[in-house]
Amino acid sequence: MTESTDKQRLLDQRYMRMARIWAENSYCVRRKVGALLVKDKMIISDGYNGTPSGFENNCEDENNQSKPYVLHAEANAITKIARSNNSSDGATLYVTASPCMECSKLIIQAGIKRVVYGEKYRIMDGVELLERAGIEVVFLETKE
Repeated sequence: MTESTDKQRLLDQRYMRMARIWAENSYCVRRKVGALLVKDKMIISDGYNGTPSGFENNCEDENNQSKPYVLHAEANAITKIARSNNSSDGATLYVTASPCMECSKLIIQAGIKRVVYGEKYRIMDGVELLERAGIEVVFLETKE
């Protein structure tokens, strides 16, 4: 590894730790997911999975199934930046779980060029779509 790849790996690990901490904000019981959007070594947006603004903070129904309107962490981070004066074009997304197909479509359209994720979900079609779109995808296994 070169010095620059060592530095990038250290940065990736730090931002992923921060994304895991951010996931703790989620009210979801079954799975807490956090996401950070980073551009030029600055966090430009963040998100965690949960219900839309103004809704109750319960992600699961009485059968412990996720409610259909729960937003994923990536979607929250991307829609949050859409309401700001920042641009996600060329940014890196750090997310604690691999993106689903729907979030991957948003990632592509948002101009995000790199995705670092920390946990493989059982369905990996979102990651496959990102790779097909030419987005750099990095699996950074959690060692904590």
